[in-house]
Amino acid sequence: MIKLEIDQRMPHFELLNSNNELVNSEDLVGKNIVIYFYPKDFTPGCTTEASEFTKNYKKFLNNKIQIIGISKDDPTSHKKFCTKMKIPYELLSDIDVTVSKQFDVWGKKKFMGKEYNGILRTTFLIDKNGVVFKIFKNVRPKNHADEVLSAFINR
Repeated sequence: MIKLEIDQRMPHFELLNSNNELVNSEDLVGKNIVIYFYPKDFTPGCTTEASEFTKNYKKFLNNKIQIIGISKDDPTSHKKFCTKMKIPYELLSDIDVTVSKQFDVWGKKKFMGKEYNGILRTTFLIDKNGVVFKIFKNVRPKNHADEVLSAFINR
């Protein structure tokens, strides 16, 4: 497994969105993109992160930046999450964690003394050429959208 780093091209992927439509990463080239990986729909941290991006969605649009969230939840869960949280951007389902592994965000986690594998909360900023220019690891959900938007604008 190759570790994805700054100045590398984003890996190719195809994933289903909350409407069961296939999203191909090649169709994203030519756009500024935020791809954030998060552990699970409806959990406290993930709900905060989704809310932060939703709250700032128009600012991202005004700066021509597309937001995509990825977790291993299925499209049905994403649909419910989008509806309940009024999420206006795409959430993609990486059920078999293939894409999470390509982006090197699948790994060991600890919670209440137990160790397990899961998605490591990570955000990638990708330019119009499909190249990663910033990576946020161990993301704290509160105010993260502001941090991401600032990184894009001040690039």
